[in-house]
Amino acid sequence: MSEAPRRIAHLDMDAFYASVELLRYPELRGLPVVIGGGRDAHPVRQPDGSYRFARLRDYVGRGVITTATYEARALGVGSAMGMMKAAKLAPDAILLPVNFDAYRQISRQFKAAVASIAPDYEDRGIDEIYIDLTHVAGETRELALRIKQAVHAATGLTCSIGVTPNKLLSKICSDLEKPNGLTILDYADIPARIWPLGVRKINGIGPKATDKLAALGIDTIGQLAAADAGLLQDHFGGHYAAWLAAAARGIDQRAVATRTESKSISRETTFERDLHARQDRAVLSGVLTSLCERLAEDLKRKGYVSRTISVKLRYDDFQIVSRNLTLPQPVVDGAAILHAARECLKRVPLQRRLRLLGVRASTLEPPGAATLLRVPTQGELFA
Repeated sequence: MSEAPRRIAHLDMDAFYASVELLRYPELRGLPVVIGGGRDAHPVRQPDGSYRFARLRDYVGRGVITTATYEARALGVGSAMGMMKAAKLAPDAILLPVNFDAYRQISRQFKAAVASIAPDYEDRGIDEIYIDLTHVAGETRELALRIKQAVHAATGLTCSIGVTPNKLLSKICSDLEKPNGLTILDYADIPARIWPLGVRKINGIGPKATDKLAALGIDTIGQLAAADAGLLQDHFGGHYAAWLAAAARGIDQRAVATRTESKSISRETTFERDLHARQDRAVLSGVLTSLCERLAEDLKRKGYVSRTISVKLRYDDFQIVSRNLTLPQPVVDGAAILHAARECLKRVPLQRRLRLLGVRASTLEPPGAATLLRVPTQGELFA
């Protein structure tokens, strides 16, 4: 008996944090809204019951945007952008603080709704999962629509889903028809649907690699698929060149990792432009803080504390360095993770410009009786 063809879905909640906030403040629907402010961004209730909202133009500080509504994104505002830069692009945008308790609650609700239909899924963060539909009864489109309806019924929010034979293609497809999209394709559809897309659509090709490929005359995934293997190897090295060629052809054999015990949890971001530790300190500080806060939320959501915190840097010449710090007590608090990350950064050369920054938590364990470490963060690197 032949093995059933794989049906792998990638589900991505639409502008998740912002959408959760719009459940609470429906009067903001259709407006540019940015999430990432501090206490000063809390809405103030007026005597008539309405709210007075903070505006992005009034923000002063080093914070970075966590997410934004599609209306704000249309103005050039995006995740991980410095708040002060965003204020120049969209000064009238509404600014709201992050509310991770609410996001975690909605995250649990949408994942439970998915599990009621397709129990085999891989948790990829607070707002996205991979789902193995291979052995779930039902036609693919009908299954995907059932999942979308179940998510909306449970949360009031929309999601976008891509369904293909593998994780790489599904990740691309879930982004093609946002918001509230559904894209289904097979290998035969790759030339028409995938190859015309820019190479940056492949998860794992960052801005630096995109620029290098463009210098070689390779802008689309189709051009990458047709590129000479020797040319790619000369400019990217054997391992990455082989991955580029396979990814461009839609080849990905990774399984949906269900029920696996986490050995580490990480968050990282690749910058749109290379950043300098001194000249871009404010931006790097905001990005590092955001990464540590998100990592803390991942740990809490998965029920772990960590004894080892690591930082990962990729320089403008693609060299990667990492440093780690093992702590006397486990941590789960964002401020404690940030302090440990800054201690790691003190042992990293920072003369070259940076194109990637990441933070990882390892030596994971369930919360125990030990007092979780909370430490001050003033006066440290990237502060």
